[in-house]
Amino acid sequence: MTVRRSKGKVYLVGAGPGDPRLLTLRGKECLEQADVVLYDYLANPALLSHAPDQAERLYVGRRGKGKYPAQEEINRVLIERASAGKVVVRLKGGDPFVFGRGGEEAEVLASAGIEFEVVPGVTAAVAAPAYAGIPVTHRTLASTVTIVTGHEDQDKPSTGLEWPRLATSHGTLVFLMGMKNLSAIVANLIAEGRASTTPVAVIRWGTRASQQTVVGTLADIVGKAEAAKMEPPTVIVVGEVVRLRPQLNWFEQRPLFGKRVLMTRTKEQAMELAAILAAYGAEAVEAPTIRIVPPADWAPVDRAIGAIGSYDWVIFTSMNGVAQFMTRLCASGLDARALAGRRLCCIGPRTAQELEKFGVKADAIPADYQAEGILLTLGGQDLKKARILIPRAEVARELLPDELRACGAHVDVVPVYRTLIPSGESEGWHRQLVDRQIHVVTFTSSSTVRNFVEMLGGVDVVKVLLKSVVIACIGPITAKTVQEYGLTVSIVPGENTIPALVDAIAQYYGSREQVTAGTQ
Repeated sequence: MTVRRSKGKVYLVGAGPGDPRLLTLRGKECLEQADVVLYDYLANPALLSHAPDQAERLYVGRRGKGKYPAQEEINRVLIERASAGKVVVRLKGGDPFVFGRGGEEAEVLASAGIEFEVVPGVTAAVAAPAYAGIPVTHRTLASTVTIVTGHEDQDKPSTGLEWPRLATSHGTLVFLMGMKNLSAIVANLIAEGRASTTPVAVIRWGTRASQQTVVGTLADIVGKAEAAKMEPPTVIVVGEVVRLRPQLNWFEQRPLFGKRVLMTRTKEQAMELAAILAAYGAEAVEAPTIRIVPPADWAPVDRAIGAIGSYDWVIFTSMNGVAQFMTRLCASGLDARALAGRRLCCIGPRTAQELEKFGVKADAIPADYQAEGILLTLGGQDLKKARILIPRAEVARELLPDELRACGAHVDVVPVYRTLIPSGESEGWHRQLVDRQIHVVTFTSSSTVRNFVEMLGGVDVVKVLLKSVVIACIGPITAKTVQEYGLTVSIVPGENTIPALVDAIAQYYGSREQVTAGTQ
């Protein structure tokens, strides 16, 4: 439940190491009630989707290079917005109190009399090694772990690191923000007595699909990291626990590890796809190309609801159609009992599951989850003079109602929702396409295809942006729409479902890897 406040407050929220699913429940709650979000370079932008659409979003950098607001400016904004009665979330990568300057910001807020709360996050010092198959402690290999800054404040008169003690420690050393100083870190440890054969791992973008891990020893890790062109942000792990990586490397073995997949569904419907993609090791990128809104006129729907008892069949062709129609039915003072005696057909199992949320089970679900499948399923029915209601999108294929009418049925098609193009939401994922960071784009309906092309400025622009991107479509109808734009579809699952779509993407990359391996 969102609680509005009469005075401002600042939440110092740990965003976690990069995987958006590692945000804490409390962190999500804070974002959901935010008026303002100040976020860092290391905070996954996907987390901003938890904030209200009207919330102010301010990027404040903190990436160690380039131009970004000074800490004093960030402090000023925190105080200014909170003093104006705003709920402010300071979203910081990892944990705000583990080399995140959260302590400094809390001091400033306390001095200004601003109420604040600290929400711990999963620190990259533990999470990045875990995702690389490296436990920072182990009963037989390391009883202690020391987290060390790899980038001390340059204004300090002398180093605060006790290199003799760090070098002679028998536990694990984890250096954060140390990539630029890797050679100095290695030199100090060896100079103070650490064996040059000590295992070392350098992990870049830990917990993300772009995670990269280089393993070596103190003797050769600098050369190996340079050869791999490792850059910040990285976590450096020094210790015997690194030897466990070949056995425990679970994350990087997933079938879609390293792949970034663009989802063009609505925000509300993207959750299922994102969860399955994450389970396969991919990074899901939200790119909503449709927005579900009510029909321009509810009168046709209301008339159909008023005459619901006269229909023999009600056919639902989408989850959205179910949700919108049933919600309107309930708003009219009726409930699921109004459908008693009607035969209900759902285009697929997910649509049927949506119907079950309202306490109603489908009588028919075609084996082929499209209009042609519905026609085949109803082919054995006597449809002459049958009254059929189809609550659906305002714009859809006319195949189903036309064919049913040809069978002698009386068909009423009532729009229960419209799909519009979202406004002002494409900048982030558009940039990733331009920068060639997207590997796969998924389309789950013809409307997502058409809106995608329009949002990006036309088919000529899309052809350039998708030149090296794999296109995956949920079914043949959607694939046909893509092909009408002159684009190549590489993946179409045998079943029109989200799980089947992701499985087909995994099979596509698995087969390509096998072919590549066979030609070497």
